[in-house]
This record gives sequence, structure tokens and C-alpha cells, in this order.
Amino acid sequence: MPEVKDAANLTPRDREILKDIILSYVLSAEPVSSRSVSKLGRLSLSAATIRNVMADLEEWGYLMQPHTSAGRVPTAAAYHLFIESMMQVRKVPARDRRYIEESLKSGDADQILGAASHLLSELSQQVGIVVAPAVGETVLKAVDFVPISGRRVLCVVVSAAGFVDNKVIETEEEIPREELVRISNYLTENFCGQTLRGIRDRLLKMMAEERAQVNRMLALAIELAREGLNIDDGPDVLVDGTTGLLTRPELGDIQRVRRMFEAFADKARLVKLLNRCIQGQGVRVLIGADSELTSELDFSLVAAPYGVGDQTLGTLGIIGPSRMEYERVIPLVHFLGETLSRALGESSSGHPEKSEKK
Repeated sequence: MPEVKDAANLTPRDREILKDIILSYVLSAEPVSSRSVSKLGRLSLSAATIRNVMADLEEWGYLMQPHTSAGRVPTAAAYHLFIESMMQVRKVPARDRRYIEESLKSGDADQILGAASHLLSELSQQVGIVVAPAVGETVLKAVDFVPISGRRVLCVVVSAAGFVDNKVIETEEEIPREELVRISNYLTENFCGQTLRGIRDRLLKMMAEERAQVNRMLALAIELAREGLNIDDGPDVLVDGTTGLLTRPELGDIQRVRRMFEAFADKARLVKLLNRCIQGQGVRVLIGADSELTSELDFSLVAAPYGVGDQTLGTLGIIGPSRMEYERVIPLVHFLGETLSRALGESSSGHPEKSEKK
């Protein structure tokens, strides 16, 4: 790939021709020829003149020739330039906005995240991804220990954002229901508002200091919390719509399809990539060589953070072939991030938040 020429040196004519090529390629998935650009009639230029400009754009790193034909396709540099200074951002249609808001209105936090990943895929016809918060970083709202049978106890942890985590633990002795209620109330009252990781670390420190030896309830609380606050699981990632990409012309190669499914099965790698997008606010776009995953698949990722109040909980995004309708996808990701954040806030508080009119 040649070194990319500074976009400031491109003439208005260069930019218009490049824009036409990008829009034509996104629509058709076929390499774009000078003749097809000329037929658009927007620039009143001959095919020969357009061909010369296309040759320059290829030399400058904005176009490439996938095979020995007259057609060319945009490079990652061309898409970035298009996003930064050429595209006309479309508003999310009112019908889609209503559909998104209705779909995220009900259910617990986990159901809302699942609905969000499906919406991203359904409305973009790409792959929708949502990274759920890591359990250890979630903020406690309430904890409840419920006896099941014998020494088996169900630990139910509710986070401030409305996520519910259940775990069955086995105690050294059978604990009466009344004592489990007292322990649940003690932990909720004294540790509400702290992260699960911080709570467990504090309790372990208390145990190390032997403060619990003189207090049976505190000793049991420490033991139950140590077992029940399962902070070792990393963030979960919800992926929706991978099979829908199989009809795309870019995935006609079976080896590329295999790499795609392997990449989406590697949840830890997906989380690592998406967590990079949490740095800073707003929508981030990674194309091709911008990351290891998008480079390997020649895909693009459009992602944005979501959260409740001042707390960022995770990332959501759309990933698919770089021939993507960025004018439509970028506003969609932005709107879904805002709406998901609002829905989680309402789910945790039980009160609907007022949203700005769009």
C-alpha cells in the first residue's frame, strides 16, 4: 500500500470523484470504473479525465485495484477521509427511533443488553456487539442469601445498574434463614455503592485482621461474600447477526468465513478490542489496519460507550465488511448508545428519564 497523501492536498475535484467511487462501491460491491463514475453525470467530466484522477488517487493511497480490471475500490484511508469530511450524516429515522425506544423499554438489565445487540444487527444488517460490565466492576445495590436445601445457599447480587447475578454456594454448616437475612441486610447496608471487587477485598482484609473471630455473624458474612461475590468472571460479550453476513459478496471465500466465525467466538479478544473504544466519549470507527481484528478480517468497527450516570459500563457497536453505510451506521450506534444508557438508568431506578426530543 503506498504512503497516503495528505488529504489537505486533494483538490475539490479529487474529493468529489473519490466520494462518488465510495458511494458507488458501498451500493454495488463491485469495483468502480471511470466510465461508471462518468455516467453518474454529477461532475460533467469525461471518462478519460476521471481515469487520470483515479490513477492519482490510487498512487496517493486512497484507491486500490483488487484485480486486473478497470475498476477500483476505496482503501481504509478513503473511508476515514469520507467519514471525517465528506459524508452527510443521516438522522436515525423517526420510525427506527421509536422502535429502538420501545424495544429497550422493558425487562431487566440483561434483557435490555440482549435487545440492544439484536437491534444493532437488525437495523444495520451487520453484526451487533454489546460488552456487558465485568462482574467485579459492578456497583452493589443489594445482596440476598436464600437457603435452598441443607448447606446450599443461593447468592443473588443486584447491581446499581440493574444487573442480577446468581450463584449457588455450599457453606460449612447449615445456616438458618433468619441469620441469612441478617447477613444480607448487613452487607447491603454497609457496602451498597461499592464495587464487588472492592467489597470482597475489604472483607478479606477484615478476615486477615481477625476482627471476625469475635463476631459469628461477621465471620459468616465474610465467608458467604467471599464465595458469593463472583468477581473473577471477565466481561461478557453479546454477538448477534453473524450468519447474516454470509450473503455478502466479501465473504464468498470459505477461508474468510472460517476466520470470521473464529474471531467472533474469541470473546476475550472481542472484549479487549471493544474496551479500547471506551477511552474517550462519542463514536469511534476502526477500519482495516486500525486494529488486529479488523485488519485480519478487512472489517470495520463502529462503537460507542454506554453507562448509567457518570459510570461507563461497557461498549456497544456494529462490525462488518468495510463496505459499510457509515452515513447511516454512525448515527445509529450513537443513538443506541444513548438510548441504552437511558434505559438502564430507568431500569435501575424504576423511574423513566426524560429524553431530549430528536
